[in-house]
Amino acid sequence: MTPASAPAVLQVLPALNAGGVERGTIEIAEALAREGFRPLVASAGGRLVPELEAVGARHVALPLDRKSPAALLGNAAALGRLIAAEGVRIVHARSRFPAWSALPAARRGGARFVTTYHGAYNEGFPGKRLYNSVMARGERVIAISHFIADLVRARHGVEAARLRIIPRGVDLRRFDPAAVAPARVAALRAAWGVPEGRPVLFLPARISRWKGQGVLLEAMARLPAPRPFAILAGDPGRGTYDSELRGRVAALGLGADVVLPGAGDDMPAALLLADIVLHASTDAEAFGRTVIEAQAMARPVIAADLGGPRETVLEGETGWRVPPGDPAALAAAILRVLAMPPEARAAVGAAAQAMARARYTTAAMQDATLAVYRELL
Repeated sequence: MTPASAPAVLQVLPALNAGGVERGTIEIAEALAREGFRPLVASAGGRLVPELEAVGARHVALPLDRKSPAALLGNAAALGRLIAAEGVRIVHARSRFPAWSALPAARRGGARFVTTYHGAYNEGFPGKRLYNSVMARGERVIAISHFIADLVRARHGVEAARLRIIPRGVDLRRFDPAAVAPARVAALRAAWGVPEGRPVLFLPARISRWKGQGVLLEAMARLPAPRPFAILAGDPGRGTYDSELRGRVAALGLGADVVLPGAGDDMPAALLLADIVLHASTDAEAFGRTVIEAQAMARPVIAADLGGPRETVLEGETGWRVPPGDPAALAAAILRVLAMPPEARAAVGAAAQAMARARYTTAAMQDATLAVYRELL
């Protein structure tokens, strides 16, 4: 058990359900506990809380998912009390609205303030740059890719002394083909109704308009029969887009060619089902964690040519890139890659795996983040 005198680090985010922010929070909490810190996480809770607590962190439930002036002030006061009671030395904010509560609380409590700039946040209406700017106000600002580092320098003038580039990482304990029993892959194939004998395309992403599921469906409609089989796996959320996609599948006559199974709990096994893993986002991804997870599993990847994946998908070497939002280009790339000799596709997958293992691991991300904390302590 970590002693009460150990330095406490508090991470702040809206909730703990699913996503790269949430996964990164747990990974840093795990590293903190392992290195003798006291990891605390404040959020509104969610299905990942037991996993967080299993790595040795303490979760504090606060309504940090609520967006209102009253919630901002109430959360600032609650975080201030928590900082004082626990002797928190570092507050690490991972999302914008909670950060506006965490910043004054950290200043009043004498804690150092760190932010991670997780997204290419849009600036579509007046005042949005100011709202986003809280993520550039850390004593250290962590950018999760070179793409994001360029963005925060251009938008917010963050100087080199405060900026740290720490790419997201893939957990090689989970994302290792040798660690996945064939029975896991077979069970998932049966559960999702994936047919044998057909090439499989896999798009792992939250069901959201900008994640490009619609682009893939339009690309599928352009492919000649017999088509590959496409899996669009991701959390459908609360909106209507999942229903829209299912309607589009029917309208395009793709009912025998596409499945939307919802979120998958065994992503390593799901990736091994795939002949090609797709990234089709129409807005820039800050990093693109699912891309490096696929690469760590030695899967060939076709990615949209924008944002963070440009740094990990090197054309013809560790994957292929296509113009975003272009179904015809995506369809052509799928046909081109499927037409390659299997050993040529495997060589690209192997090169991607070697790159992911060398440069984009959870362990490297944990070590670099803890080095930031130690700078400030």
